[in-house]
Amino acid sequence: SDGRNALVLAPTGTGKTETAMLPVFDAIVDARDSPGDQPREGISALYITPLRALNRDMMDRLEWWGDRLDIEVAVRHGDTTQYERSKQADDPPDVLITTPESLQAILTGSKMRVALEDVAHVVIDEVHELASAKRGAQLTVGLERLRRVAGPFQRVGLSATVGTPEEVGQFLVGSGRRDPDRPGDREFEIVEVAAGSRTDVRVLDPEITDRDATLAGELAIDETTASHVRTIRGIVADNDSTLIFVNTRQTAEALGSRFKTLAEREENSPDGPDDPTEIEVHHGSLSKDVRIDVEDRFKSGDLDGLVCTSSMELGIDVGRVDHVVQYGSPREVARLLQRVGRAGHRRDLVSEGTVVTQGGDDTLEALAIARRADEELVEPAAIHHGSLDTVANQIVGVVMDEGDIHAREVYETVTNAYPFRELSEPRFQEVVRELDGNRLLWLDEESDTLEKSGGTWQYFYANL
Repeated sequence: SDGRNALVLAPTGTGKTETAMLPVFDAIVDARDSPGDQPREGISALYITPLRALNRDMMDRLEWWGDRLDIEVAVRHGDTTQYERSKQADDPPDVLITTPESLQAILTGSKMRVALEDVAHVVIDEVHELASAKRGAQLTVGLERLRRVAGPFQRVGLSATVGTPEEVGQFLVGSGRRDPDRPGDREFEIVEVAAGSRTDVRVLDPEITDRDATLAGELAIDETTASHVRTIRGIVADNDSTLIFVNTRQTAEALGSRFKTLAEREENSPDGPDDPTEIEVHHGSLSKDVRIDVEDRFKSGDLDGLVCTSSMELGIDVGRVDHVVQYGSPREVARLLQRVGRAGHRRDLVSEGTVVTQGGDDTLEALAIARRADEELVEPAAIHHGSLDTVANQIVGVVMDEGDIHAREVYETVTNAYPFRELSEPRFQEVVRELDGNRLLWLDEESDTLEKSGGTWQYFYANL
């Protein structure tokens, strides 16, 4: 509420979105109702999430508050229609929910840049997910480009689990010079909320039974895989609603098809199904309509289980989840805690999960990860420091923003972002010359300025 920067750490489902956004809404209302103040013309707050599906979910939640407070909330991502984009440019909303990539795009639009001049708050959801990805490194420079437009703004990061809070906080606020009018704009506080969430994880390497030999024949799979299908289906049958996390989309489709084949065979058998369970698949490659339909059916209780990838890991509201299955080692402590944390999803409930492993090293790795999760020994964030492809992309981004600009200003903008604070001038100059040589921008050596070329636009948008 004081307008300071913060990294908020709390378990999944404990209300981090409202924790961040209610004070932001309050500030927007105060600014609007203050006598004598110039009315705001542009966007007051950005809410940035890693997934388009999460954007849609946030829109539903924040629009409820917006309707009651007379605050306009809108969403912008790759699926947003051209009509909606034009409307947002001509009449900007108070709060814009967007993705890191869409922020890159709107920073280059002349009307949207004017709308972004009023930004006073930026909330980044699931910041741990972005901190360990190059798209997160790209976002940090995007925030510095935004700062050139809007001046210093409040930054709030929301995260469920992070092993190095101090470094993620630096990732959030940047490492550039402080604004003399707002000396605290590069400082942050870590707000860790012990919200009573606990996890109970079992690691299970299923034994092969006589039933698995029959099942293997029915499904045209080996007996080991049949034991996995049987075990997971049994867990789903024992609970009202189960999320089944897998590590790849191919595994999601393969597992989902076997559940469907099994259900169809039982449905057509003379005795009917012993234990009817309906399980569907959810991942990012499915169409938007299919994803929404599956989410709604799971939320309403029409589905017993959902086979999913990381698309369901990041807080999309699918109602109550009783149990989480992780198929195969989750590879990371943070990922296991994030996924199992979807079960219970309420204060003081134990989040229960089962890791169904595939024997050998997979079982041993899962055991080690489960034990470390129990002791909250989470990996440090693997921030991509100094990635030069990201530097190249963002140099072009700044040139797209401003048309032509002195190279020194571009260098300072890039190195104000935490992952690029140690980028040397000679290395920066090498990247600029590489871009110039590929005609992705023009370098005027005499004036040391960078200008747009014929290839700038296509390169930037093809690599958002």
